[in-house]
Amino acid sequence: MTGARVIRRRFADVDHGQIHYRTAGEGAPLLAIHASPGSSRQMVGLIDDLSGFARVIAPDTPGNGDSDALPIDAPSIIDLARAYLGLLDALGLERVSLYGSHTGAAIAAELAILAPGRVDRLILDGVQVLDEAARAEMMALYAHPFTPDLDGAYLARAFMFCRDQFLFYPWYDRTRRGQRQGGLPHPRALHGLLLELLKAGETYHLNYRAAFRWIAPDRLPLVGCPTLVVAAENDPLMDQTRAVATALGDGGFVGLPRLDAADYAEQRRAVIAKFIARA
Repeated sequence: MTGARVIRRRFADVDHGQIHYRTAGEGAPLLAIHASPGSSRQMVGLIDDLSGFARVIAPDTPGNGDSDALPIDAPSIIDLARAYLGLLDALGLERVSLYGSHTGAAIAAELAILAPGRVDRLILDGVQVLDEAARAEMMALYAHPFTPDLDGAYLARAFMFCRDQFLFYPWYDRTRRGQRQGGLPHPRALHGLLLELLKAGETYHLNYRAAFRWIAPDRLPLVGCPTLVVAAENDPLMDQTRAVATALGDGGFVGLPRLDAADYAEQRRAVIAKFIARA
């Protein structure tokens, strides 16, 4: 895009392999953790927006995009947070601000709990809260590996999985009840998400399942740093996010415009910039 900052791509060596990340900007470091099932590629707009006042580092979560998966059959959010702590060490980052979206929000919160001395500020963008019935349903239906086959059927299934996430929540509830109102993204954006999913088609689901098992109301009270909780008006996690923000000892909720609103990105940038400036 015209005027966009240069976003560089790099790899860091950590205990379990390599973590791929995108980075731009200068100043105090801000670690930005993406939602499932994509990668830091889906964070390019946010990286560009926030790199005007911070050094933004956006990794692919282990098992997503170009980052090596953890050598664990069923990793937990705590396991993923430990991997991110290893990334901070590899990059020589003593203290950071943290941003996380959906699955990334769970990882960011857990990293703030795991290493409170390393986190200045925490921004959670969309936090999922599931009761036991919903958790069991999500574990059974939401995310499964896309194993290559000789007729290419897995490619069609992967595309529909990506597409229907924009049309329904959960994506498999293709009914009036499950309809979302934001519509489909530009074809190139959908193509990009599909490519990132296919890079990790046999491991991406493990991070979803870790997020489904993570219980936000139990864990968020353990966060000790100042926390900003946000969600877009048409984020399917909006109501859950607003409600669970009360579990934080030092945090508050700010609603954002619809994801497809013309001023969404600017409003998000302004809210986060104001919060970071308080540090």
